[in-house]
Amino acid sequence: MKASSYSLSTLKETPADAEVASHQLLIRGGFIRKLASGIYNWLPIGLRVLHKVEAIIREEMNDAGALEVMLPVVQPAELWEESGRWMKYDDGLLLKFKDRHQRDFCMGPTHEEVITDLARNELKSHKQLPVNFYQIQTKFRDETRPRFGLLRAREFLMKDAYSFHQDMQSLEQTYQLMHQTYCRILGKMQLDFRPVQADSGSIGGNVTMEFHVLADSGEDTIAFSDTSDYAANVEMAEALAPAADLSPHLELTTVSTPGIKTIETLSNFLKVTPQTTVKTLIVKGSESNLVALVIRGDHQLNTIKAIKFPEIAAPFTMATDEEIKQTLHCLPGSLGPVGLEIPVFVDRSAAAMANFVCGANTNDQHLLNVNWSRDVTATSIVDLRDVIEGDPSPDGQGALQFKKGIEVGHIFQLGDTYSKALNASVLDENGKAVIMSMGCYGMGVTRLVAAIIEQYHDDRGMKWPTQIAPFHVIIIPINAHKSPEVAATAEAIYQEMRQLGLEVLLDDREGVRPGSKFADAELIGIPHRLVVGDRGLANHVIEYVNRQTGATADLPITGIAQHLRQIVDSELAKTSSP
Repeated sequence: MKASSYSLSTLKETPADAEVASHQLLIRGGFIRKLASGIYNWLPIGLRVLHKVEAIIREEMNDAGALEVMLPVVQPAELWEESGRWMKYDDGLLLKFKDRHQRDFCMGPTHEEVITDLARNELKSHKQLPVNFYQIQTKFRDETRPRFGLLRAREFLMKDAYSFHQDMQSLEQTYQLMHQTYCRILGKMQLDFRPVQADSGSIGGNVTMEFHVLADSGEDTIAFSDTSDYAANVEMAEALAPAADLSPHLELTTVSTPGIKTIETLSNFLKVTPQTTVKTLIVKGSESNLVALVIRGDHQLNTIKAIKFPEIAAPFTMATDEEIKQTLHCLPGSLGPVGLEIPVFVDRSAAAMANFVCGANTNDQHLLNVNWSRDVTATSIVDLRDVIEGDPSPDGQGALQFKKGIEVGHIFQLGDTYSKALNASVLDENGKAVIMSMGCYGMGVTRLVAAIIEQYHDDRGMKWPTQIAPFHVIIIPINAHKSPEVAATAEAIYQEMRQLGLEVLLDDREGVRPGSKFADAELIGIPHRLVVGDRGLANHVIEYVNRQTGATADLPITGIAQHLRQIVDSELAKTSSP
């Protein structure tokens, strides 16, 4: 491809609304252009990269035995009503509309309902199972606050797969196969990633795993062991129970704490550390009652964990000051577990404390030297808090560390969540109808493009891995309009590389200074650069620059195309499947 006919559209200025590197560089490099909030056009050079990401995913899914399909973007409301998600799917993310006949439809944010409807009509016998259908297709989620470019867009490309099984044992096998497939996909893209335990959210199911690309720009925090393979989203990482404090119990004392409403001001007022205090949070119960949640003063409540207890109402809702006052006869700043006549759920770390400080359930008063059993009894001792760095790893190996991650994949064991609701069954060996078990396996294709850049860039631009790069090689002739020899040599190398199957871009743009061509080459991140100039030709060499490493060399003109072919082949071989 020649740049003069390829419509390179690079920008020098960084867009004002682009906050992260991938968003900035994709816009500046002419890979995408914003159409509306969270909606982007893909330009030719960006589409080349996107297709390469698709190709890697498609190859690995096909090798895993998955069958490609294509499902509609527009979905009828009836299917979502059957599953029970029409009115509750992530409140607001579902873009709904009516057709000319006033029938309700939505733009598909995911395809569990559609694929289950297809399966119940096409799959009749257990002999057709297991089967795994996948597609690479556009999704739309009406995000309240689209941001970070492709990392949180409203319209995006996704690979979603759905497997159907006669029993849970078969589902488990496919789930593990998809786990391995995702690891191969991300490995071929040369990404530093972690599979992490996660919450299933609005999709459902009991067993789920997220795949995160590690990056400082990630929105999710990953907790991982410093000595083992354990990793989990911080909202799912278990906080183990510490050893109980066996200090002698001191005398219970009531102190006046006028105007004290926070742990920080309480600690300063009493000259104690937050670690010696507990905070009591009042939430709505599942039976319209109130429930107390008690955690150590320096810890944070994990609402994902809390909502899993049947005694706590969903969605998670804090009690209002008025509700607390009416039921407990004090304001939140003076709450404590002693004497409460409502259920008291105590976090493991709080339950291990002795001689702690808490509210006295009387305005402007707190208790010192409170002890479990002697002064207060917990209804239940549970894991309620976010883990913190340095906590012991839940697998018993090492301590937890934190890193930021970009979620690019999520796999689920759905069980019969959708197949039961839509009555998707097959006949078993005895001719009896059995509800199929399902798995769901999603991967963000456009998000992967951005995630790769987040790991592969510098202050000059992108640094694409070879197998993802829009081109393998860029040739930059210097002053070709003045030097017939430079122009002829660059053209000859370009044609020879094309014959060898290399993806090569010849920057033959007229009226563009060499410095601008170099800057564009670094911005768009093509891995290998050749500079053809009169000075090098006089010495029978061409300057070579490796975008990833920054290494430079003068390469002999003779055989240079074959030499680059070998370099590219070597790089591609490192990421090929075993």
